[in-house]
Amino acid sequence: MEKIWLKSYSAGVPENIDLGALRSIAQYFADAATQYADRDAFISGSTGVAMTYSQLDKLSEQVAAYFQSELKLAQGARVALMMPNLLQYPVCLFGLLRAGYVVVNVNPMYTARELEHQLKDSGAEAMVIVDVFAHTLAKVISNTAVKHVVVTGLADMMPWPKRVLGNFLVRKVKKMVPAYSLPGSITYRGMLARGAVAAFKPVDIQPNDLAFLQYTGGTTGVSKGAMLTHLNILANAKQGQVWFDPFLDKNADLISITAIPLYHIFALGTCLGFVGMGGTNVLVADPRNIPAFVKVLSRYRFVSLPAVNTLFNGLVNNPDFAKVNFSQLRVAIGGGAAVQRAVAERWQHITHTPLIEGYGLTECSPTVTVNPLDLKAFNGSIGLPVPSTEVSIRNADGKELPVGEAGELCVRGPQVMQGYWQRPLETAAVMTADGFLRTGDVAVMDDNGFLKLVDRLKDIILVSGFNVYPNEIEDVVMMHPGVLEVAAVGKPNQHSGESVMIYVVKKTTDLTKEDLIRHCRENLTAYKMPREIEFMAELPKSNVGKILRRELRERA
Repeated sequence: MEKIWLKSYSAGVPENIDLGALRSIAQYFADAATQYADRDAFISGSTGVAMTYSQLDKLSEQVAAYFQSELKLAQGARVALMMPNLLQYPVCLFGLLRAGYVVVNVNPMYTARELEHQLKDSGAEAMVIVDVFAHTLAKVISNTAVKHVVVTGLADMMPWPKRVLGNFLVRKVKKMVPAYSLPGSITYRGMLARGAVAAFKPVDIQPNDLAFLQYTGGTTGVSKGAMLTHLNILANAKQGQVWFDPFLDKNADLISITAIPLYHIFALGTCLGFVGMGGTNVLVADPRNIPAFVKVLSRYRFVSLPAVNTLFNGLVNNPDFAKVNFSQLRVAIGGGAAVQRAVAERWQHITHTPLIEGYGLTECSPTVTVNPLDLKAFNGSIGLPVPSTEVSIRNADGKELPVGEAGELCVRGPQVMQGYWQRPLETAAVMTADGFLRTGDVAVMDDNGFLKLVDRLKDIILVSGFNVYPNEIEDVVMMHPGVLEVAAVGKPNQHSGESVMIYVVKKTTDLTKEDLIRHCRENLTAYKMPREIEFMAELPKSNVGKILRRELRERA
């Protein structure tokens, strides 16, 4: 496809990035730690505790040394991280990547069933987990390959004695830590102490070595691990940097508010981009508490706030949000789900900065397109392909379509994954012969190269930027003995973009909606929970017996 989008690039944004300069995330971080040693790398939004690049360098080396010397894990071993946006996350993240391990990010709100699947599928041998969620791991660890566990408390990065008091309040007063048993586990502070006296041996990490198994549903079915290399991640970070660079004041503090969970690829990619520029990521562990979140925002002159539509909507509807100082705000990007025009217009009215939309997916590390930062107002498009990225709009037969015609959006670039972990057939199904990733999304390009999403080929439900897979919901509901048939679809929701709705055919007449809610709550994390249930005598089906979800979506 002709790169007509290049004519719409902002001044100073290059057509391509230099891939030859990208080596490993370990080297990328080492360069940042050397150049920006005394700058704050991360700040805890809730406690105000800051960690400089130099401190992060030291602590992450202790993590690397512990896993190398104490646990003797081989390079390439998979290690799971299960925690919200705490300072412990970047310490563990960079430590593991420096030692050549593959990071498996896990949603801390997962149920035991969901966690077991991801640990078994990835083959993770070790795990770092917050004590609040350790009881979930305790239920399934014997069914997995996990042999080493590090448990951290929420307050473990606070200075003494606040650390002791904070963890005491969480465990004894607020009783946020359910009882668990993980024999042989070690504390986070114990890991750092042992790592401090062990020797870290730098390893040879190549650009195409795996860095992450980032789990996603892909196009269909059960959650799969997208294999993302050091080059994939660094290329996408660089693409973001050159897109932002012409609009950033190099003499000002580059502060980004990281409110999306770092285990989500959107936040992870943005965070790493700012690390390369010596920026500061302010970590927000619970952005759903909007009043507390606004207080965090009021303490910083931030230049960037990436988020999902539901979060932007929550902010603009808070009366104190308008009092925040937006003088340094340059980048407000909505991703993960469609940005609603009403939200974008209200955002710009309050902040005087356009809310622009981007598009990406886990398989692309994640960014594919984004709108120019000199956009004057929200335009309803997902923007332009980022540098070194090609897109192609194709029909069902794989033939490229001309500008103005809608078809499946296909992507080729250095950020595209290597495939799905141990799933060659699923990988082959989404990759074209000429190396493009089939996204499963229908898009149309205009004469200036701007893309607009038209529809989804997938049945994925987008809840506040998180993918929810109908097959998984249906599998869980079908586990209930009173259910004969079920179909899950997305229903438009003004708060979360979409919510899950299920249509159920009863097997037993005494089945109630309350029965199903209780059953689902035991097996699904909160954002996957059905918000509405409708009983039907029968589900619509095709002539071969396939349930017609499209008809049910229209009904919803």
